[in-house]
Amino acid sequence: MQLILHYDETYREVKYSNMGLQDIDSKMLMGINVTPIVALLYTPVLIRFFGTKWTMFLAVGIYALFVSTNYWERYYTLVPSAVAIGVAIVPLWASMGNYVTRMAQKYYEYVNYKEEHVLEQERAPRGAYNTYIIIFQSVFYGCFHLSFVCAQMPMLFFLNSYLYDLNHTLCNVKNCGTLSKGMLPGFNATVLQSLPRSINLIIVESVLMGAAFLSMLMVLILCGSAYRPTEEIDLRSIGWGNIFQLPFKHMRDYRLRHLFPFFIYSGFEVLFVCTGFSLNYAVCAIGLEKLAYVIMAYGFSAAACSSLALSMLRLPRQAPLLAGAAVHAILLIGLFCWAPKPRGTGQAPLLYLVAALWGLGSALNKTSLSTLLGMLYQDKERQDFVFTIYHWWQALAIFVVYLWSGLPMKAKLSIMLLTLVASVLSYLWMEHKLARHVLFRVPKIPKPRHKVRGYRYLEAENSDETGSEGESEQNSDGSQEEQAGRGRQRHQQKRAYEQALGEEDGENVG
Repeated sequence: MQLILHYDETYREVKYSNMGLQDIDSKMLMGINVTPIVALLYTPVLIRFFGTKWTMFLAVGIYALFVSTNYWERYYTLVPSAVAIGVAIVPLWASMGNYVTRMAQKYYEYVNYKEEHVLEQERAPRGAYNTYIIIFQSVFYGCFHLSFVCAQMPMLFFLNSYLYDLNHTLCNVKNCGTLSKGMLPGFNATVLQSLPRSINLIIVESVLMGAAFLSMLMVLILCGSAYRPTEEIDLRSIGWGNIFQLPFKHMRDYRLRHLFPFFIYSGFEVLFVCTGFSLNYAVCAIGLEKLAYVIMAYGFSAAACSSLALSMLRLPRQAPLLAGAAVHAILLIGLFCWAPKPRGTGQAPLLYLVAALWGLGSALNKTSLSTLLGMLYQDKERQDFVFTIYHWWQALAIFVVYLWSGLPMKAKLSIMLLTLVASVLSYLWMEHKLARHVLFRVPKIPKPRHKVRGYRYLEAENSDETGSEGESEQNSDGSQEEQAGRGRQRHQQKRAYEQALGEEDGENVG
């Protein structure tokens, strides 16, 4: 909604003419798309420092901050908040992927709880979590894809009443679909019949702000901790240098390397359907006023088809991912050969069908990839690193889509199709290696290095006790005597141990 408002020439002139900020949207998009490039450097540190739950909470808070800046649209509010969103994208999605996987594992432990397993510190059998990981990821992505539907509500109930029809906005558009170049050339610079009243905009922004605060409260109240307190301390205590290096070291694992093309394609396809297909095919043919319905068709289809990933409970795990890739390959070939007529409203059913089928492929792609990562990396010490790598590559792909916005549509479709073919071949080669039991290389997680007086790790003292200043002075004055006493005690223990060994050797000789 904001991008459409800012695109309108009249709105820009009234809103920004006295500030000289007519290109403010390009700066915002640059901040959102460029910043995640360096996310691999800080995301694991953020997740380990704050914890998985609190990283999600802080990232959602940054999204709420971005919504709040629309109350006062200025350069110093919009652009810094856009950069902040770029900083928060990868930590949010990495922590969410890690959190959903951990909840599946904890639910398995809850269902199959046995006291003797806790006492003996037994790990779950390999693959025991798979059923719950599949179910949890399917439910999560079913809910996530509904966000595409909810995002169109401001357009549907508010902005559509202010838009010109397609005969005005598309009057200068000559080519659509595969014949187009860039982002819908010839599109009219004036799309609003009249400017929305400020009070109406404030009402819409307040509703969005309420949704952002509601999401923060849901994370705060409904989401429990992903790890026990001692586990959180263990995860941090391996050293911040190791935490910084481990994502790069995990890239040595051939399982992750073979999934890199799929990570990249996952970023390509979700942004293509929201920009390339929606503008150059749908809007070009049936008008801007139908954009919300096209995105909603995609969102409803993706939400419903996320449940198809449950087929991994019965079919091989390759089936959903390859099926989604096959659907997208057919659609890409069809889009490569299709150029809708400008202002051809009779093509609307076909456009809605393509959007729904693309949602089917996206649902299988996203759900299967996250499920596959949870199944391959079930060690809780590695999951945040793995999901960070996944969403970082996805963010890089989104940055590439941002750079190629001026390319011809045929070039975009060709790049996507080649990436998809490379992704399928690379994934099949990975499964072939696993079937042949080729050893994969995973970095060793260092053991926690706890401080002597660290919380929950004291043996002779209680860290919750409070002492007076007099007691601390007595302890400092008697520290040398205590050290001398400890040295004598160690010497006596060593002599007793050597004496016992000598007696045992003598008995053996006898």
